[in-house]
Amino acid sequence: MLDALLAAAFRHQARRAMRLAPSDGIVSDPVVPVFLYLHVPFCEVLCPYCSFHRVRFEQEKARRYFAALRREMRFYHDRGYRFSGTYVGGGTPTVLADELAGTLALLRELNPDLGEISVETNPNDLRDDVLSLLEAAGVARLSVGVQSFDDGLLEDMERREKYGSRTEILDRLAAAAGRFRTLNVDMIWNLPRQTPAMLESDVDTLIGSPANQASFYPLMTSRETARKMARRMGAPRQGRLRDYFERILHRLVPHFTATSAWCFTRGGQGIDEYIVDAPNYVGLGSGAFSYIDGTVYSTTFSLRNYVERVERGLTGVTGARRMSHREQMRYDLLVRLFGLRMQKDWIRARHGAGFERAMWPELSILRCLGDIAEDASGWSLTESGMFRWVQMMSAFFESVNMFREQMRHQIRDELDDPKLAEAVVPLAEIRRRPAGITRPR
Repeated sequence: MLDALLAAAFRHQARRAMRLAPSDGIVSDPVVPVFLYLHVPFCEVLCPYCSFHRVRFEQEKARRYFAALRREMRFYHDRGYRFSGTYVGGGTPTVLADELAGTLALLRELNPDLGEISVETNPNDLRDDVLSLLEAAGVARLSVGVQSFDDGLLEDMERREKYGSRTEILDRLAAAAGRFRTLNVDMIWNLPRQTPAMLESDVDTLIGSPANQASFYPLMTSRETARKMARRMGAPRQGRLRDYFERILHRLVPHFTATSAWCFTRGGQGIDEYIVDAPNYVGLGSGAFSYIDGTVYSTTFSLRNYVERVERGLTGVTGARRMSHREQMRYDLLVRLFGLRMQKDWIRARHGAGFERAMWPELSILRCLGDIAEDASGWSLTESGMFRWVQMMSAFFESVNMFREQMRHQIRDELDDPKLAEAVVPLAEIRRRPAGITRPR
């Protein structure tokens, strides 16, 4: 009961943070290099459980989109932005591997000091031609969306036919082994028909695979996606979350080391979630988010509007919300401890000596619950705290998913039938507002 109440309270706070007002771009001038997120929304299969911003792949549309992405990248470069590293997510960024490679080549040309590049993909793209292009582009972390090794669950998720069976996935992972510093496998748990035995089998299979990193995400959906998923897959049971997480933790940790609340690495230090180490990041592409100097930004969710804005010399940004200082402190508390430890020197340099006084209620509750331990240099998550952070990060991302759902509702014609004329709906032109969107005052 306590777990559910705390998750509900945090979900309420997270939804407030996603009430954006219309905006025409990031207002802060760059001071130091920031992290870059690139969103490629195209997928060959639209999985029923997925709440991310994704559209059906069409080659002509995708090539025009990649061209706009490179143009927007140049726009930020001309404005003075330099990027310290990049994460390419989706969607499936490797649907057009040549376009992705060209985009990464331009990124390196504009940013000679660029750090690690992380790219998401699916098992069917673990082919030598694609892997060679990614290697040549300098990709250090390849994150493969496996979700489960159970053939029945893969059928439920409508992934087996396109992305392969358990045996095929393992063969494809073997083909990618040793070619990248970090080979990450994304897994989902608490799927509707997933039993404890299925979960433990998935963990054991992962341990026996060549992957040197695993990200175990609880099923996170928006309301609309949950309704659609329930008709095809059934409804997940929230009451078993702690039990399932503990099963993952206790079975995996002898072989892997936790590097965040839901990411685990073996054989040395891997590359983890960028939000843990990147206090500021810029998101490019349709449906991307940025966080710069305490302001959250969102780009348009209409692909046609995104491309047209960039071709007119604008960025894709159409929404923003300035967070209060207290909200910024809560955000840093969330993401830094998500990475298992928050250093006092870092947090004081960012927020001043008043951080501990302002966050005293939150820190006190977490200490009483046994979720954090404090020493002279900082705070660390306990095992109980890792589960609490999985709950809170899930609530945070579910709130983001609800915002995505509201925005995608405005372009439903574009999403339902890609051959129809696409809707042009900048945030400022939305007249009938869904819940969670506010007009500027």
